[in-house]
Amino acid sequence: MREGILFIVSGPSGGGKTSLVKEALKTFKNLSFSVSVTTRKPREGEVDGKDYAFVSEAEFREMIKKGKFAEYASVHGHLYGTPLEELENARKSGVDMILDIDIQGARQIKEKYGAGVFCFVLPSSFGILKERLIERGSEKSGDLEKRLSEAKREMEEINNYDYIIINDSFNEAFDCLSAVIKSARCEYSRAAERIGKDYFA
Repeated sequence: MREGILFIVSGPSGGGKTSLVKEALKTFKNLSFSVSVTTRKPREGEVDGKDYAFVSEAEFREMIKKGKFAEYASVHGHLYGTPLEELENARKSGVDMILDIDIQGARQIKEKYGAGVFCFVLPSSFGILKERLIERGSEKSGDLEKRLSEAKREMEEINNYDYIIINDSFNEAFDCLSAVIKSARCEYSRAAERIGKDYFA
């Protein structure tokens, strides 16, 4: 049985990565979502255990001590982490997993596993990103400026990603993400087939 492929999707708040990930999960079989653990409060409509696992900071830090995370980071004043056991179980059982994580977490995953398909999602201009955050209406003015400043810093790491997906049109952006997933799976299948036929020849 092959190992599951890790698909890592990052990008600034307001870039649309979460919507793309949700659509991928509805579209592709054998693709699982890693539910991140976070210390921030749920936003309207978010479900505990489905969108995020919401915990206290004390609980989160206890999980760090016990080595429960594949990666974790502080983002916008809150802690986020990817559960290690869930990730390992999926990979070992051949289930592909998609992670919606920030650049710090993506860096840790790359350092730890040395493999994965890394996608960075953003709109075509910084002005559009700002408009989306304002339209979302969930940010206070101080938080908005903080997120925009963080977005500039995140974009400095864009060259560490395999693919850049411009999300001005959701359908076009999803076509790009779909192509990435299909290509990675096809490449893996071809490699496995070659090994099966020729490895012991």
